[in-house]
Amino acid sequence: METVNCLIVGGGPAGYTAAIYGARADIAPVVYEGLQPGGQLTTTTDIENYPGFENGISGQGLVAAMRDQAVRLGAEINTGTVTSADLSQRPFKVVIDGVKEIYAKTLIIATGATAKYLGLPSETKYRGLGVSACATCDGFFYRKKTVAVVGGGDTACEEATYLASLCNKVYLIVRRDVLRASKAMQERVLNTPNIEVLWNTNTKEILGDEFGVTGAALVNSKTGEESQIKIHGFFLAIGHHPNSEVFKDYIETNSEGYIITDGKSQKTNVPGVFAAGDVQDPTYRQAIAAAGSGCRAAMDAEKFLQEN
Repeated sequence: METVNCLIVGGGPAGYTAAIYGARADIAPVVYEGLQPGGQLTTTTDIENYPGFENGISGQGLVAAMRDQAVRLGAEINTGTVTSADLSQRPFKVVIDGVKEIYAKTLIIATGATAKYLGLPSETKYRGLGVSACATCDGFFYRKKTVAVVGGGDTACEEATYLASLCNKVYLIVRRDVLRASKAMQERVLNTPNIEVLWNTNTKEILGDEFGVTGAALVNSKTGEESQIKIHGFFLAIGHHPNSEVFKDYIETNSEGYIITDGKSQKTNVPGVFAAGDVQDPTYRQAIAAAGSGCRAAMDAEKFLQEN
């Protein structure tokens, strides 16, 4: 039976930052990265809004630097996915890959959130080559170009409005004949001259060549009429899914599954369990925000261990 002081689940900016701070605090953090080490950062191309990198850095490069720093400071990092957990008492029992049992005195959940995709083969093919789920991350690369945004809620409208400030033209692809966004967001979209809303429209396929996205094949859901648009970027804004299911029997979440923290710290409703990064952040979803919450979670865990 392995017992650890601080178990960190997830290997994105939140998890690695928690490991860096945990190692510095001498609480011997142990990280299990999950199936996609680096999380959503690995699906973006260059990052130009993370402080300290004047010329930008790739998502993979930033993740690798964080990971290396955590290892250098003494964090133990392993590959593996949490398949079940019992958080009814301390130490918490966590099972990795259905086989390995670990008992943790404190637990930091940094499992992230997964962007929802349409499920088209071309999405996977052009991911990182024009297909993105983060306008704030990647919009800068499409200045003066034409892009499309898929979705009809607040997030889609926000992304379309943001992209409209950078791009020559933005298509907003909406599968219904109304927007689900708030009235204010709807008005902003409809009053932005370089946003064209394509109502009752579904994406049939994303088109491209060896260099990336060149267009999209669309179909009108009411008439069945097919059409094509020429674009350089295709942004998905149909929501994110927080990776919190394995802890849902014990950890309080909102209606969408995002873990609820107490607002003043990274504490969850279970003493000794903390959450950081996108799994508890439905609003910002930025690497630097995730890293900041990872720092807070590690400091909260350190304090908890001192007092318990």
